[in-house]
Amino acid sequence: MILSILNHDSAIAAAASRMTSAAGGRPVIEMGARRAHEQAAVSAARAAYVAGFAATSDLEAGFTHGIPTTGTAAHAFTLVHDSERDAFRAQIASMGKGTTLLVDTYDLREAVRTAVEVAGTGLGAVRIDSGDLTLLAHRVRRQLDELGARDTKIIVTSDLDEYAIAALAAAPVDGYGVGTSLVTGSGHPTCAMVYKLVARAASQDGPLVPVAKRAAGGKTSIGGRKWAARRPDADGVAEAEVVGTGPVPAGLEPHLLQVPLVLAGEVVGREPLGAARERHVRARAGLPLSATQLSKGDPVLPTELML
Repeated sequence: MILSILNHDSAIAAAASRMTSAAGGRPVIEMGARRAHEQAAVSAARAAYVAGFAATSDLEAGFTHGIPTTGTAAHAFTLVHDSERDAFRAQIASMGKGTTLLVDTYDLREAVRTAVEVAGTGLGAVRIDSGDLTLLAHRVRRQLDELGARDTKIIVTSDLDEYAIAALAAAPVDGYGVGTSLVTGSGHPTCAMVYKLVARAASQDGPLVPVAKRAAGGKTSIGGRKWAARRPDADGVAEAEVVGTGPVPAGLEPHLLQVPLVLAGEVVGREPLGAARERHVRARAGLPLSATQLSKGDPVLPTELML
């Protein structure tokens, strides 16, 4: 159970962190429920929220974890109406002018014009879900401004990942909706975590004694209880992650990587999601700028052993 949670949720959170970093402060919405098991979808929404996503389209995640919920209409909603105008009128009547209208079911330019006619210049947002998003975002922004809807935002979707988000940095986009790539870890669906027993006690009250695997074919483990910490440089920027046994040396920062969950059999790790979000912000802020380059390859920080 522990490995199931950590492998899945950590992979989602890592992908979400890369995506929110690439978004540069623009909000990112989690929209991946249709690509995941119904329980995994809720966990994915929670992991994404911890790593900086602004909201989720999964109502169960909202009920269960208090995550803000939001979303837009689907193409099917437009198609079930006699016309696009009728679909927009129905959505505005139900959700108000602050809603987000999907404008690329038929003709994008005509849909934007119709959306402003129906909702007025106070329309909340429009969503683009296909095509060259950079080019179309510029065209839609120009059209909205010409129609007087200067405060109407532009939300883009369409199989986005961290690389697509980074490529849209210069486009007049106000937010992103991410689904498939997020809930599948954006190419890394697991963190490949494993379980190793590193200490045992001969009796219930006895001291822990290190144990380790010594397999002839490899996969040798190191005995003893471990700690993990970051080592900052003179400017306070992380330069290495350190794993060791025994007391934590001065100058290392274990609090960014370790949070107690259970102590002496008592659960101590329950906290509001907001606290986890804040800790993620602090942990990511301490990384070097090279961590935001989204280049595939070796980890930005080396891992050192202090045993």
